[in-house]
Amino acid sequence: MTLALCALSHSPLFGINDPGPETLAGVEAALDTMRAFVRAFDPELTVVFGPDHFNGVFYDLMPAFCIGSGAVSVGDWGTEPGPLPVDRQAARRLVQAVLDAGVDVAQSERLQVDHGIVQPLEFLFGKHSAQPLVPVFVNAVGLPLGPLQRVRLLGEAIGREAASWGRRVLVVASGGLSHDPPVPRLEGAMPEVAARLIDGRNPSPEARAQRQQRVIEAGKAHALGDSPFQPINPEFDAQVMATLASGRLTEADRWSNEWIERCGGHSGHEIRAWLAAFAALSARGRYRVTNQWYWPVDEWMTGFGMMTAVEEN
Repeated sequence: MTLALCALSHSPLFGINDPGPETLAGVEAALDTMRAFVRAFDPELTVVFGPDHFNGVFYDLMPAFCIGSGAVSVGDWGTEPGPLPVDRQAARRLVQAVLDAGVDVAQSERLQVDHGIVQPLEFLFGKHSAQPLVPVFVNAVGLPLGPLQRVRLLGEAIGREAASWGRRVLVVASGGLSHDPPVPRLEGAMPEVAARLIDGRNPSPEARAQRQQRVIEAGKAHALGDSPFQPINPEFDAQVMATLASGRLTEADRWSNEWIERCGGHSGHEIRAWLAAFAALSARGRYRVTNQWYWPVDEWMTGFGMMTAVEEN
């Protein structure tokens, strides 16, 4: 087996807002199963697809896709700050392969990543892991966004190249599913908010704490049904997970950005990371989903989904 996949939601409110003992026990048990899946596969390299939330990538230069040949965690929401163990040679080979496939991708020697990429890695490998990795930023909040077909083609190009190396490569997807958290938008933003979206790097501890407290309070209000944000949409989430599990990934080409936002919330675009990862897994042909879990968690303001998959023999 050359490729395997773990797809999972992330939430900054995980471990902060309490979803109740039954949900928490279910999520923890699923994470234990997923960690056992990873140990059994014993990856030599991990390629992680994930978004950013205006913590590392900003409108001063907003690529659709960016592969980090070097990366630093900003350390938000309790994730460990500092350099990540990036396999630079593998990253550069993936950049060239994607460009050769006709998909424009940026490269960064110091990609700053937030919990959207780091949290799932810490779920799977723990903090201070030396697991070699390549982070792939997939823009999901910096409008405008391109069509999903480009996301699929990105994933396929990465999967083809990674599968050719003869190494065990774990593909990780981080994001979604349906959720509508208080992420600011550039259009109509107040001048001070717009300035932060254009370049808000290295905020003071006080500024970060204030932003995080607003999200915590939004999650509590959401759980009480007293929120202006869109509700979780289990039907949307089920459709996304079923389509990805089926292997009929070209069906996602028809999903418009307007439909995703209407049904999945403003941050439902994070399903792009899932699509890219499953497209990478599809590079060697058919695959099968080995585990699948889902919880609509109002306290975390997200449809929290998890999947594992392997190549068909």
